[in-house]
Order: sequence, then C-alpha cells, then structure tokens
Amino acid sequence: MTVVKIVSGGQTGVDRAALDTALELGLPCGGWCPAGRMAEDGPIPCRYPVRELAGAGYRQRTRANVADSDATLIIYFEELEGGTAATLHDCLELGKPFKLIDGAEIAPRQGARAVDRFLRRHGIGVLNVAGPRASKSPRAYRYARELLTAVLSGQRTP
Repeated sequence: MTVVKIVSGGQTGVDRAALDTALELGLPCGGWCPAGRMAEDGPIPCRYPVRELAGAGYRQRTRANVADSDATLIIYFEELEGGTAATLHDCLELGKPFKLIDGAEIAPRQGARAVDRFLRRHGIGVLNVAGPRASKSPRAYRYARELLTAVLSGQRTP
C-alpha cells in the first residue's frame, strides 16, 4: 500500500512542511487543528485543509491526528520535547505504529529511505506527520520538506 493521505495539525515547522509537500504533489491532506485554527504565527491559512476540533487545544488535536491515522512519522532534532514528545506518548498509548527520525543525526535522503521501509512494512495509507514548530527548530521545515518530497515522490536514491 502507498500513502494516500497526509495528516498534520497545521502548526509551523514540520506540520506545515507535510501539508505543503502533499499539496505540491497533489496528495490529499488534512487533519485536526486547535479551535480558532491557531498556530504560533496566528490563524492557520485557509489553503491548509485542516479542520478545527471544537473546543480543543494543541494537545487534543495531536491525539486526534494520531488516532485518525494508520501511523505517525515523528521528525525531531536531538531531543523529543513538548508537543513532539506528546505525539510519541499518544502513539504508544493508542498502540499506533510510529517512526522516529532524528534530523540532527540522519540526512533527509537517508531518513526518506528509512521512512519508506517503515511505510511498506506496515502498509500505511494515512500518515500523520509531526515534529517541532518553527520557533523550536528553524531547520525543521526545510528538513521535513526534503525528506517528505523524497518519500512521497518516489525519487529516493538506492
């Protein structure tokens, strides 16, 4: 099975990279976002097809996205913290498959190969993508875009 949908919460950084990559490649995308479509840079732009989770904050939308996906890709840099750590906790608590990629230790193309193997092994159709927001990790967006473009476009090098 190949990925048929990307899910993300719409936050800056890794979340937006996932949505931008899916939109660029014509892949369906969406997910839950906090009430008011809030993100660290203000309301999430309308071009991102995420739905508000009534009365919910960041924590609740994170759990809903994990629950509604087949698996979660968690991109982080050196330490799991904040919402990124909460995502891992939700995966473990809900018994959902997950793949951890430490962008500080592995180049995007290498990460893409590891993610591709994970997706094939687990037959993932709906992939939740999570990681740090832009203010926590300025390199997160670019790293996630490169990794996800390689995975989703099928242009990985052997």
